[in-house]
Amino acid sequence: TGISTPIIFPLSTTDAAQPEELTLPSEEPQDEKRQTESPAPETFPPRAVLGELRVSSVTPNSVQLQWSVPEGSFDSFMLQYRDAQGQPQVLPIDGGSHSVTVPGLSPSRRYRFHLYGLRGRKKIDHVSTETVTAAAQPEKLPLPSEEHQQEKPETKLHPSEGPLVRAVLEELKASSVTPNSVQLQWSVPEGSFDSFMLQYRDAQSLPQALPIDGRAHSVTVPGLSPSHRYRFHLYGLRGGKRIDRVSTDIVTGKAEEMPHQEKPETESPATTETFPPRAVLGELRVSSVTPNSVQLQWSVPEGSFDSFMLQYRDAQGQPQALPIDGGSHSVTVP
Repeated sequence: TGISTPIIFPLSTTDAAQPEELTLPSEEPQDEKRQTESPAPETFPPRAVLGELRVSSVTPNSVQLQWSVPEGSFDSFMLQYRDAQGQPQVLPIDGGSHSVTVPGLSPSRRYRFHLYGLRGRKKIDHVSTETVTAAAQPEKLPLPSEEHQQEKPETKLHPSEGPLVRAVLEELKASSVTPNSVQLQWSVPEGSFDSFMLQYRDAQSLPQALPIDGRAHSVTVPGLSPSHRYRFHLYGLRGGKRIDRVSTDIVTGKAEEMPHQEKPETESPATTETFPPRAVLGELRVSSVTPNSVQLQWSVPEGSFDSFMLQYRDAQGQPQALPIDGGSHSVTVP
């Protein structure tokens, strides 16, 4: 009994002194597991357990991670890793999520990811994985003429199972354009896809690939350059195979364009005739802060909105605008 006391207190002191620093991988599982097992019976009657953290998709610039919660539940998750410069990065994740896409990575580089399950501000469980991002140019973006010849025949992969098996992508269009981002929308009038893959070339003509969940019908592409023409290719995938494809060309807004006209547009039509049910935004509050990101939350106590627009200025004083889906009540600004 006299020996156990000095073992427990130094561990708690270390965690409190450096709550945000990445520790060595060999140390983390030991620290976290003890926290999980010790207070579980009294502090957290329903145990919460994280399943395996695995890589579901890898591109030169991003990694998609997935995990399960076989027992209990968590209030939120926290993903930690080090970037190409060795700087610690922290990504807060909603407690209802079981997957996340980590953008802004470097090609052909090994990354080690640590996922923590949190209750309140306490780390309850921990899982890790490591992966290597793809090479900078694993494949060239095919020409549109070649693409249709290759993709369209694969739409009829299983004719014996009838037309229900067919999956069709319809028009890809921009629902919102800012100097630094584009929000794209599409529809699936027939069948369904396991996932989507958005491909485009950045301002430096380097290929970019963004994996998207198969249930999504819209995506926001951040980190674009003002007044630049982009060509986006959206692929519908089944079992890793490209089944259908749609494309669109979009020019981002000018750098000085900050949509000042948003307020007048909102106020002028907001009459009893145009919007019979009033729409009211509740308090905008910060739910999580890291050195590199902020998670914001808000409520809509009355009515509803078609979409939201978040505006802010970056560290260089440049205006940034992030379009958000109308069904969302939170956003992480990376």
